[in-house]
Amino acid sequence: MSPRERHDVRASVRTFTACRTLLVDSALTALMLTPAVRSLSDVLGERPVLLPLQLALVVPLVWRRRAPLAVFGVMAAAAFVQWGFGVRPMPEDAALLVALYTVAAHRPWRPALVALSVLELGNLLTCLRWASRQPQLWSFVSLSAMTLAAAVLGANIRIRRAHLASLEDRAVRLEHERDQQARLAVAGERARIAREMHDIVTHNLSVMVALADGAVFAQRHDPGQATVAMRQISGTGRQALTDMRRFLGVLRDDETDALRHPVPDIAELESLAEQVRAAGLPVRLEVAGDATPLPAAAQLTVYRLVQEALTNTLKHTPDGTSAEVRVRCAAQEVGVTVTDDGPSAPGSQPGASFGHGIHGMRERAAAYGGELEAGPAGPHGGWRVVARLDLTGARG
Repeated sequence: MSPRERHDVRASVRTFTACRTLLVDSALTALMLTPAVRSLSDVLGERPVLLPLQLALVVPLVWRRRAPLAVFGVMAAAAFVQWGFGVRPMPEDAALLVALYTVAAHRPWRPALVALSVLELGNLLTCLRWASRQPQLWSFVSLSAMTLAAAVLGANIRIRRAHLASLEDRAVRLEHERDQQARLAVAGERARIAREMHDIVTHNLSVMVALADGAVFAQRHDPGQATVAMRQISGTGRQALTDMRRFLGVLRDDETDALRHPVPDIAELESLAEQVRAAGLPVRLEVAGDATPLPAAAQLTVYRLVQEALTNTLKHTPDGTSAEVRVRCAAQEVGVTVTDDGPSAPGSQPGASFGHGIHGMRERAAAYGGELEAGPAGPHGGWRVVARLDLTGARG
């Protein structure tokens, strides 16, 4: 459900609740006016002042949830007028307990305490004026008990409502945090896809461009070699399409070509080196240690680091450059070193841009708590990429 839909649902619930409470309060008011309606003829015949008092004591209950303090104030004033005119307590006076309950249920404890004190004062004045001397104390105690019960019940309802509101607010915050984490996960996944696509596309396109240049050069002197280069271009293109389809998850079940191309790992580095050699860059590969127990994600990271480093060398160095790849596998960490002897390496001049490749390589290494350094190999030229992946937290 979208935020807009949730807002509409909550607005509908609030509207329905407001209508329902208005109907309930109106029904309660009508019920408490029943004694006054039954004795209407007697009231009008004997003491007409009673009808306005009865209405003032009951009718404000219709708005008790909207303005609890104002409703209680009007009803309390009517009760004191009743006491001033010498009118004995009526059934409608019980509406004051409802008003007190509403104040305690919808307002903080200080206004509720003031309302309780006002009603207690009314109880005291009523008992002093109309109760006989012997049961005065018991009358006051009974009235005070009913008053205190109404206030405590309202306060409990308010506390429970506040607790439920805090739980709802917490649920809303948790939902917001969950949505935010989902958005962050999507952003992270997009960044990961961008890095993977960058590595796949730039490497394969660089190899294809180098092979195409070699095929054009060999076409005049050695057509057979040109044919071999064109077939390598075709194979490289198919490999790039297969990697992209598999990675994006759009490869159908009937395309069994993906089964012949598992996720690249350290064992595939030799094939990568052969591919780069075919593009014209001599590569010496050395893998020390057993890579079999390493996590698949770590092996993929090593493969992508080597692929990106060789792609940069292939794109930015002249003919005659050679490269060396060293991978050291251990239980705790994996070390990767890629060095070339090109006379001018990418980014060797101050202020030169590394592009997105070096940045993506650093992010890959950082994902394993490692680090990556890229820079000139020495004063005589060349470029070196050194990465270390920490595997201590990658298991389990």
